[in-house]
Amino acid sequence: MAEPVDSDLQVNSRLLVPAAELGWRFSRSGGPGGQGVNTTDSRVELSVDLNTLSTLTDFQRARLLLRLERRAVDGVVTIAASETRSQLRNREAARARMAMLLADTLTPDAPKRRPTKPSKRAKQRRVDTKVQRGHTKRLRGRPEE
Repeated sequence: MAEPVDSDLQVNSRLLVPAAELGWRFSRSGGPGGQGVNTTDSRVELSVDLNTLSTLTDFQRARLLLRLERRAVDGVVTIAASETRSQLRNREAARARMAMLLADTLTPDAPKRRPTKPSKRAKQRRVDTKVQRGHTKRLRGRPEE
């Protein structure tokens, strides 16, 4: 079962966003909704201010601000969810997406690939295989008289 939408947001084992620092906004959602479409505020926006988030280390804050600079407005990252007709499910979706975004942003970069080249023996094996394949194909031809 999913965690309650009004609890702290567990991003990963090292980062927890307190519920008091999550900003929620609700508005009317477009799309299907039946009779309640014009009366329910089912669209959800979840915001986190990275500049004032109390549980971030200086390194984490710098990394998040650097990597999310195109997505954040004045250090505030916002996720919108309006997929379902239920505000509760949209809140759960927004929480999950925010946790995934922050966790992915905090993961370290993959190590750089060191370019390598094939050994002389590997090159020779490749050529030998090609010669053997060509010989096999030649044997499939019509017998010469």
